[in-house]
Amino acid sequence: MSTLIRPPPIDPAQSAIENTLELTQLSDIDPDLFTNRRPLWHPPGARGIYGGAAIAQTLSAAQKTVEPEFTVHSMHCYFVLAGNSEIPIIYHVERVRSGKSFATRTVQARQRGKVIFTTTISFVRQHSAGDKVLEHAVEMPPVPAPVEGKDDLDYGGAATGPFQSQRIEILNNDSPHPHTKKTRQWIKARGTISPAGGHEAHLAALAYMSDSYFIGTIARVHKLWRYAAVRKTKSKSSIDEDVLKKLLAMEDEDLKRVKFLDSHDLERIRKWKNGEREEPKEPKQEIGMMVSLDHTIYFHDPRNFRADEWMFTEMETPWSGDGRGLVFQKLFTKDGRLIATCVQEGVVRLRQDTDTAKSKL
Repeated sequence: MSTLIRPPPIDPAQSAIENTLELTQLSDIDPDLFTNRRPLWHPPGARGIYGGAAIAQTLSAAQKTVEPEFTVHSMHCYFVLAGNSEIPIIYHVERVRSGKSFATRTVQARQRGKVIFTTTISFVRQHSAGDKVLEHAVEMPPVPAPVEGKDDLDYGGAATGPFQSQRIEILNNDSPHPHTKKTRQWIKARGTISPAGGHEAHLAALAYMSDSYFIGTIARVHKLWRYAAVRKTKSKSSIDEDVLKKLLAMEDEDLKRVKFLDSHDLERIRKWKNGEREEPKEPKQEIGMMVSLDHTIYFHDPRNFRADEWMFTEMETPWSGDGRGLVFQKLFTKDGRLIATCVQEGVVRLRQDTDTAKSKL
């Protein structure tokens, strides 16, 4: 059973992302216990549930335990174990501190008694800094505006997710130096977030979307193939191979709109579709494992943006090595205001030549 309590009907007054992130408070057991109200998404090829769901739902749970004049300004998260989409998640909020200006909460997400995700979240009282404040912010770079009515496609060629995205070409994509490249996209929650959701719903939606192809930036700037090849073996096909089969069956116009494909991915798929599958003399490097380890969000203007309006995100990676990689992300409103900065480190391992090189987390 993927939820502890049978999910209620979809609320048409709420946006898709609000319905996705709904929590049930287990007040009869403990007022600081919550659980997911609806099944959680397990992306094809991923080890577990979409990480953005755990980030957003822990934030939602913590927001329900602070006074209304307090607003989140930062959260520091660790992915401990892969979440199972077939098992309910229990979120336990610990009220670490409730001060005059700041409040601190930790939230643990548990399945089968084990912690799968943990975060520490800090809240600040609105206008506690006084009338005189220091201000500065980086400017949004000039980029093509989003196109209304256009949406990149999810896996399988259908725009069904709770948020929309439109990718922009990678900046400096022809550079031989991965750290000089920047991956960019427009994102927004699908539909309109309800007034009843308040600023908390917009913050949770931003947290959910902030994990979209985050650590995958490293594979993109290195132009690495992230999906297993269809090989003639007796072993069971992986989820990645199933995804690749779907891609090979799609028309070129549909392929261009698939969110997770870049120009070099499209070229390789076209060659495969044309029967050009000869292995090169020196095999290309491929991603063998890519898993998020931690995720940090700094919210800069938490009550003055709408997550259901287009937001611009820019990601860059200053370093990768020793099987890990680091990515920075900046999020702006459409009119250029910086509203959040995110940092993520993850496991980024190349596919090895032998099974002996594989290891478990």
